[in-house]
Amino acid sequence: MGRDPSYLACTSRVFSCTLLEVASAAKRINVTLDDEHAAKLARLAKRTHVQEGTLARSLLSTALDDADPDATRITEILDAIPGAWERTQEGLSQAARGEGTPLDELA
Repeated sequence: MGRDPSYLACTSRVFSCTLLEVASAAKRINVTLDDEHAAKLARLAKRTHVQEGTLARSLLSTALDDADPDATRITEILDAIPGAWERTQEGLSQAARGEGTPLDELA
């Protein structure tokens, strides 16, 4: 009994589709680190012989996987960000003064 040769014709097509699905599921974000954390990331990356972006992506993914989805805990985390409340209030004030960009103009 021989194998059906049609499975060979589908392999590259299935593989390509899988890659496209994975690529389209990825989301790019930009993260700004303060000087202290940026230096720590650079030291860790150098010590582990990986690119800073690769290490940052891995660390963020791990932190998100370990994050507690409880709303109370999320509020505690957000409240612990230095200056977050003040920046939020300033953003609201700027929007009220018309200094923001309407969402429909961002596209």
